[in-house]
Amino acid sequence: MAERGRRTVRDLRRGNRARVVQRLYFDGPLSRQELGAGTGLSSGSISNVVAELAAEGVLEEAGVVDSDGGRPRTLLRVAPAGGLLIGVDIGETRVRVELFDLSLMELARTERLLEQYDYDVELIVSHVSGGVAEVLAAADADPARLLGIGIGTPGIIESGGQDGAVVHGPTIGWSGVPFERLLRSALGVPAEVPLFIDNGAKTLGQAEMWFGGGRGAEIAAIALVGSGVGASVINGHALVEESRRRTAFEWGHTTVHMGGRRCRCGSIGCLEAYAGAEAMRERWGEAGGPLPEGADDESALAALLAAAFPADPAAAPDPLAVSLLDETAECLGAALADLINVFLPDRVLLGGWAGLLIGPHLLPAIRHHAQRYSLGHAAARTTIEMGRLGPDAVTVGAATLPLAAFLARGGSRLPAPPGAAAETSGVRWRPALPAGPPAPRAPAPTPAESSG
Repeated sequence: MAERGRRTVRDLRRGNRARVVQRLYFDGPLSRQELGAGTGLSSGSISNVVAELAAEGVLEEAGVVDSDGGRPRTLLRVAPAGGLLIGVDIGETRVRVELFDLSLMELARTERLLEQYDYDVELIVSHVSGGVAEVLAAADADPARLLGIGIGTPGIIESGGQDGAVVHGPTIGWSGVPFERLLRSALGVPAEVPLFIDNGAKTLGQAEMWFGGGRGAEIAAIALVGSGVGASVINGHALVEESRRRTAFEWGHTTVHMGGRRCRCGSIGCLEAYAGAEAMRERWGEAGGPLPEGADDESALAALLAAAFPADPAAAPDPLAVSLLDETAECLGAALADLINVFLPDRVLLGGWAGLLIGPHLLPAIRHHAQRYSLGHAAARTTIEMGRLGPDAVTVGAATLPLAAFLARGGSRLPAPPGAAAETSGVRWRPALPAGPPAPRAPAPTPAESSG
């Protein structure tokens, strides 16, 4: 029996595979010689690992390059067709499901609209399971090729028990929902396909760190502003995140106004009660602002912005709309200042569908207030920018959860042992070279759709 803490031959082999696969994924295509220099492995080890991974369909050749006076060198990359990934975004207005290959090229997608405030657990489970079946059928994909299904959902996620991931989401009426167990019983995929369920703000943050505005950051704070509000803070230097709880939290329920508005969580003065799209719709209606008949959060926010920033240069801005958005910008700036003071990020990103709508108009004011409310030294080292991945960022980030686990296993297709989903869903990667991981390829053509 090996001594505790001593690495076995199997551990070394798995570690070598992981180093090669990760390097090729983030920095490839590369030659065998470049792989050796980048991983520190001997040429013999590189040859053995590459041959093994190529035989399993994880790696493939990607052309040749001339060398200085020698034979041309063959380039290698992680094969896009080496596996399938599914990302799911359980948002406030819809459930979005997307199927990707290993390069995160979109192969198929579907959306299931939600009636406002209807987060019935059985309905959500049905939407997710039905969406998974639909994208697999649309791409004529074999479910056995799935490397995992990642799901971003509102709330606090607890894992490790007999029910798997349990969701506590007071703003959607979920209290201790055994979501993983319910999904597992409804999904028509092989039992060995792992599920990775995490907070939607965290999946948004992971997508931005891998492919968007967070690339190259030491520490990035990512704010998700939709109908509700959330945030994640990610350490770009950590290859493996030690604790799931450190990266996503209920930022929207921090207090920004003592004795303020009642939040949908039941507390008062929360950031979400001022900066969430649902709250902005309610505040605009309470102020007497004109709203379209039966306006939902998206159409109401669009109307509010149109009133405050009219397209016609001759039209005067609505003072009520301007005042409401000024207060929203100050609340967001003050709450971002808390993130800056506590976590000292070098980059703050504003995302989420509502954040992407208000950001172009309010970002200068948000920056101004964040600087006013934060410590001078902390603010001086932080930039506040827009997220770069658009409304699909949560879905892409959800797909990176099973992808991260696949890379951590060195491209192994073996089913993970019990509990592995909880252990590996927090994997964090930082590219060894400044170029970062490959950006997701252009999605397959789909019918016109509204952002969510």
